[in-house]
Amino acid sequence: MIPFFHRRFLAGALLLAGLLTAFPPERTAAQDAGAMQISWEVRNRFRLFREERDFLLHVENARNRSILAAEQSLELQSEGRGWARNMVNRLCIDLQGRVNQPCTRDNTKENYLTPIDHPVTVRLAGPVPVGATCAWSFDDGDGPQQSTFDCAEPINLRVRYGKQTVASVDVSSGSDPTQRVQTEIQVRDIFVAGLGDSIASGEGNPDRPLALSDEGFCFRSYLGTAGAQYYRPSRAGFKGGRACEAPDTLANWQRYSALWFNSPCHRSLYSYQARTALALAVRYTHVAVTFLPLACTGASISDGLLGSQRARECPPGKTGVCNISVNAQVAELREALTAARKRQPERTLDLVLLSVGANDVYFSGLVADVIVETATERAIFRRSGVMASVDDSRDALARELPQNFVKLREALKPLVGGDLSHVVYVSYANPALADGGVPCRGGRAGFDIHPSFNADPQRLARVSTFVDTEFLPQLKGLATCTRGALCRDPEADRMTFVDSHQAAFADHGFCAHSGNDPEFDRTCFAENGQSFNPDIVSAASQPMLCGRGASEFRAYLPRARWIRDAHDSYFAAMTYPQGLPAASQPTDIHDATWGVLSAVYGGAVHPSAEGHAAMADAALPAASAVLGLDAAPPGVTRGLLAPLLPAARQ
Repeated sequence: MIPFFHRRFLAGALLLAGLLTAFPPERTAAQDAGAMQISWEVRNRFRLFREERDFLLHVENARNRSILAAEQSLELQSEGRGWARNMVNRLCIDLQGRVNQPCTRDNTKENYLTPIDHPVTVRLAGPVPVGATCAWSFDDGDGPQQSTFDCAEPINLRVRYGKQTVASVDVSSGSDPTQRVQTEIQVRDIFVAGLGDSIASGEGNPDRPLALSDEGFCFRSYLGTAGAQYYRPSRAGFKGGRACEAPDTLANWQRYSALWFNSPCHRSLYSYQARTALALAVRYTHVAVTFLPLACTGASISDGLLGSQRARECPPGKTGVCNISVNAQVAELREALTAARKRQPERTLDLVLLSVGANDVYFSGLVADVIVETATERAIFRRSGVMASVDDSRDALARELPQNFVKLREALKPLVGGDLSHVVYVSYANPALADGGVPCRGGRAGFDIHPSFNADPQRLARVSTFVDTEFLPQLKGLATCTRGALCRDPEADRMTFVDSHQAAFADHGFCAHSGNDPEFDRTCFAENGQSFNPDIVSAASQPMLCGRGASEFRAYLPRARWIRDAHDSYFAAMTYPQGLPAASQPTDIHDATWGVLSAVYGGAVHPSAEGHAAMADAALPAASAVLGLDAAPPGVTRGLLAPLLPAARQ
């Protein structure tokens, strides 16, 4: 039976209805013809959100806007602090990545992966007579539930998942003949999984970015003496030893970390995968979207998707070496789907969003090769395997990645019913382009957060050319079963491929600048690569040469660059590299190892929130097409009735 909300809740429903009109439901033929019709929509239909207010914020900002424009609007509304900073604690997935079963959403317990019903709002629209009375009936096959209200009042109810509910209303207005309007309500719950690496997880965009101190924090240089030290902004709230000669515990430092909705994998609500799934829910009012995020920064096909991998960092508050191992994403997805099908045998995985392959060809090693300049650091990184050359990547692209893609394809195929078109592969963008596709010139601008960094122009040009002419075309071939890719059945094995965002990124690489960039960036991040105070004494209290406080930096404001540089990475996340092998772990919080990696592990050379929104704008049409969401809505019937029987009202 269908439970109704009582009349005393309808005042709140009216207020909610006003908010919901910010993104109106799809129009029907009857509506276009000027007839009365029943409209309905699923409430809080992005099921990762526990509270409807979070969903409605996105609905309001999405009206007549692209995902990118909505993101920019939200960034300005939050004054650069980010819309996700509070939502991160109001999700159906906890900070360890566990799905809450059940999850209490808007005061109702729901099974997240296998919902049994969905909340909907139903209203009568069109030329409704003023003061008309509506006798509503909702029948899902177990007998109708009936109630009568003023026609201006929306109706909130929960409808069973997997069953059609017939909604009908008899409209009475004075002496006019009673009119009946009828429609069918059936919610489609779309199960979307997100798989892949740091581009898929949202690396570089913590849900709650770091709060920065205006005072300095000391780092040592590699193989340096007491004089080989430098200061950079500290974490706000940290009262421990800021000087290199005054060590403190990692536990004390970690209390002031940036917050991700999953720290071991640096999963973020700003990721293109979360934004695409959310956009599906915002745009299509008759669906609900169940999103399962599994992507993990650092993942390759072998170590991450098909096998376990080392965590990027421990959740805040943990002490010692980070020994967290993240389970294989495909195994996690298979387990979740199996559990769901035990409760709902008809439950299917409707869509997979996927980006992977960069770590298979050592892309982070290429980044290190480009930006690390000093001989000592280059020698150490080369010996430890942190650095890679274009030749190393080219060899892996030819030898390892094609075979790994075969294994991944075979693992994913049974999860999507044998049809890999339901895997939407979203490609990477070249991060080093600006001014319509001109490679960035290189230099220290955006990278002087560490003394050893300097984007070498020649190495940068080689990597940019490799990405454009070899890596990206080969990825497209592997995903689409072209260019000699190993596919048993090219028709069934071809993924849906998305790369239309790449042209837009050609103007927004890490070196892009604009007069509309945030004032702090324009004032304090010097294009000559001299942003930080080199004086070891004065830098302890004022590390910025511009004289401004680092606390003024805002990670989430519109910028010309859609790629995080090393400044962004440090100022937004300042990640302590707990996920390194034991031999590479820093010895203390002032260690030179983490001084380098803190500027990289937080997302340098990864898309910003704006970049992810642009990727989601590209992915959304492909996802909609795969899901068939643009089909015509159900028809509406309308007619005149004889006088109502007494039993029809109550």
